[in-house]
Amino acid sequence: MALLHVFARHARMCLVLGLLAGLALPGMAAALRPWLPELVALLLFLTALRVGPQAALGGLAAGRRSLAVVLVLQVGLPLAGLALCAALGVLDTPFGLAVVLMLCAPSVTGAPNFVIMAGQDPAPAMRVLVLGTLLFPLTVLPVLALLPHLGGAAAALRAVVWLIGVTMLAVVGGFAARHWLLARPTADQIRACDGVSALALGVIVVGLMSAIGPLARTDPARLALWLGAVAAVNFGLQLAGFALLRRRWHAEGWAVPVAIIAGNRNIALFLLALPVALTDPLLIFIGCYQIPMYLTPILLRRLYDR
Repeated sequence: MALLHVFARHARMCLVLGLLAGLALPGMAAALRPWLPELVALLLFLTALRVGPQAALGGLAAGRRSLAVVLVLQVGLPLAGLALCAALGVLDTPFGLAVVLMLCAPSVTGAPNFVIMAGQDPAPAMRVLVLGTLLFPLTVLPVLALLPHLGGAAAALRAVVWLIGVTMLAVVGGFAARHWLLARPTADQIRACDGVSALALGVIVVGLMSAIGPLARTDPARLALWLGAVAAVNFGLQLAGFALLRRRWHAEGWAVPVAIIAGNRNIALFLLALPVALTDPLLIFIGCYQIPMYLTPILLRRLYDR
């Protein structure tokens, strides 16, 4: 328990060390990459265990708000992004396609943990994560219909539905464990859960960085260009979301979770859902995307605290 409390106190440092390990240890990153689905499911289980079903699901009013957030983030934003990329003539480029797919994706599974590290209540983030993941096969349909060159939409949806099943199993398992094992958790037990989640996040990012370690050694200028563009998209969405929501929703504890989710999406879902020929060019984007994502609790904590 004492060691887990140390990880919880230094959760942001765990993220930084994971990023550095992903860049400096390509062999370890390649070894962890096949285990990413299991690690992501474990993280979601731990988050559900930590938050609990009552706080995560909330009341009817919270459910309506969660649905509105999911529809804006997973339908409205990707359609707007698709129209903008088409108007700029970059829709057929790897970067343009990756941005549109990222906007379609539900919240990254670590979002509630990022909200905790930002000093906020993770329950709204958990609600949006669960609902957005559950509705993902439906919300992604309009964009798939407008991107016919993706191909294999039926196979993609089957893979996504399978992934949704695994995700829901992890969430239900976490809620069941909370009910049977931690019905009334102590403060020490909550901190221990936060420590396990921080450790899991640090390990997961090592595998997600497997694509950009070699690029950093062979073509650092190209990597810097990709990283700058991806960071602008991630942080830009977060800052815009927080600026729009802080007056109405910050006092209710929703502005920070929604802003974090707006910029941090589970684009890695498409690695399982789309053909390899289309996902291979996206690996650089996904690898670069981990850096602003995992730096969010560090770089934006002061802003969110205000």
